[in-house]
Amino acid sequence: MKHSLLLSLLLAAATALPAQTLKESIGRHFLIGAAVNTRQVNGDEPKAVNILQQQFNAVVAENCMKPENIEPHEGQFHWDDADKFVKFALDNHLTPTGHVLVWHSQTAPWMFVNQHGELPNREQMIQRMHDYIFAVVGRYKGRILGWDVVNEAFNDDGTLRPSPWARAIGPDFIQLAFRFAHEADPNAELYYNDYSMDKPGKRKAVVALIRQLRDAGLRIDAIGMQSHNGMNYPDIHEYEQTIQAIIATGVKVQFTELDFNVLPMPWNVQGADVNQRGENSSKMNPYPNKLPADVQKQQADRIMDFFRLYKKYESHIRRVTLWGVTDGDSWLNGWPIPGRTNYPLLFDRKMKPKPVVKDIVRMFESPTPAR
Repeated sequence: MKHSLLLSLLLAAATALPAQTLKESIGRHFLIGAAVNTRQVNGDEPKAVNILQQQFNAVVAENCMKPENIEPHEGQFHWDDADKFVKFALDNHLTPTGHVLVWHSQTAPWMFVNQHGELPNREQMIQRMHDYIFAVVGRYKGRILGWDVVNEAFNDDGTLRPSPWARAIGPDFIQLAFRFAHEADPNAELYYNDYSMDKPGKRKAVVALIRQLRDAGLRIDAIGMQSHNGMNYPDIHEYEQTIQAIIATGVKVQFTELDFNVLPMPWNVQGADVNQRGENSSKMNPYPNKLPADVQKQQADRIMDFFRLYKKYESHIRRVTLWGVTDGDSWLNGWPIPGRTNYPLLFDRKMKPKPVVKDIVRMFESPTPAR
């Protein structure tokens, strides 16, 4: 009797212990993930893998599942890295997302030219899209939770980007991509993903897209707001309006490429177009050795502002994904200016959690106030 009472007390005490990690707190409400690179998947960064195991419950491949890496030449598929990523995720009990199927960038050049070196006609382009989606989604059927089906199809003003997909097929290329992805794996969740989602024009276009897909009888589960945030962008009120607009359509929202840039941006660089570049200088790389304490504080406050929003709308969120594991992994060390030192993530270059991580964990332990 005494032993069973003691056991009951111990179990009750363990249950009452406050959460210590992101996945123990946030993970009760929605998926919390990170983008991983091939070094981590291959076991070359064991400390980063340890962070993933302890802190996260979801992952996305930073680059190895992009079209240029999977099918660099027509009919020649390179599956090794993508296969390893999926196995890594499942072996470590991390929910994998597939990124990305249809994108104008980081797609091999062959996809967008015919035998004459010209843009393929509509029929040929549709066939290429179909074959690629069925090959990739079909290979990982039942092992990938969901797919970023189409990435960055709109300009910031809401007009359709004149990508090779749009020029060859027309605006219905998005609907076709979602139809093919669903046919390839009817159980997979399907997402549209884009940056600068705080812009009213893009917000309007994406809301219209959701309705178009639904009216066509097509599946769409969530909209990905990439969320490459800075110290003074995006406008958080506009950002929240986009969250509300997406929720109003009845789909989930997810924050798919989250980071918090502390460095100045070149005057001519906007959004998150990977092809944009600026020039390096001491002015553009002000913290090569260490982030000053006052800037650390400003960044922590900014991070908390966004996570308060995620807490506020937690029941409507599918996933939050940091775009990298530690500061040293971040693409922002090389974009839009190569060779800079940035500090945009929740774990530093020494693989240690920043103080703000405790604040996030504590916040998600408290009840959400009624809205």
